[in-house]
Amino acid sequence: MKINWFPGHMKKALEEMREELKKADIILYVLDSRAPKSCLNPELEKLSEGKPVLYVLNKIDLTDFSRLEDMKDDFKSANTDYIEMNSKQTGFGTVVCSKIKSLCREKIKKYHDKGVNITIRAMVVGVPNCGKSTLVNNLCKKAKAVTGDRPGVTKGKQWFRIGSGVEVCDTPGTLYPDLKDQEKAKSLAFIGSIRDEILDEVEVADEFIKRLEKLYPGTLEERYKQAKTLKDICKVRAFLLSDGELDLSRGAKTIITDFRKGRLGKIMIEEKIETV
Repeated sequence: MKINWFPGHMKKALEEMREELKKADIILYVLDSRAPKSCLNPELEKLSEGKPVLYVLNKIDLTDFSRLEDMKDDFKSANTDYIEMNSKQTGFGTVVCSKIKSLCREKIKKYHDKGVNITIRAMVVGVPNCGKSTLVNNLCKKAKAVTGDRPGVTKGKQWFRIGSGVEVCDTPGTLYPDLKDQEKAKSLAFIGSIRDEILDEVEVADEFIKRLEKLYPGTLEERYKQAKTLKDICKVRAFLLSDGELDLSRGAKTIITDFRKGRLGKIMIEEKIETV
């Protein structure tokens, strides 16, 4: 299975973000914590231009927290920090604003010493469907950014005030122009960052089953009554076509949906990646 998806609107979005970033003081980088390092877009890394970065390890309610714990220090340095959250839950605004101001404390102090209170601007970036717009709505405490459980919902840049002295800019999700690392590409497909319609769902499910069995052996058998292949799962669930053949498409959708909804348990689906 070869995955490569970089539609024209993503190229345009990167160009617009490059211009908008000139107005930003800090990057709010949203990562799906089920595949956090696969969500790091090299093109977005280039755009940061040395600005402070606050990594939002999102969807922690769905991930393997022990594996996430092992890599959290990779997201913290003199110029970066992280916060763990489920962006669908409210109440994180104060913490996020505090982290943003802490990373921008030198600029805030510089202007404060001149008697000027400034507004810190944070650009929210990330791959499609990582929860950026949901995060923005959470921080705004109202639905201002358009959201959806699929990639490609946010179409353009939007600036919102989220607290005293802090604004955020929601941006469209973007992938890499060239998905050279196909293992990362598979991880992005599993979590829904690549549009399902352009992929062969049966191939995606087969690859997911291989990865899951390697990382979390026995998980499928527990969920699907000892079945551990796509065909076996279709048999157990009685997914049949009108001619009596197995409905592999339905089975594939069921497996991936069960993973994305957390029905297979708390899982980090990417394999170990050494560097951020």
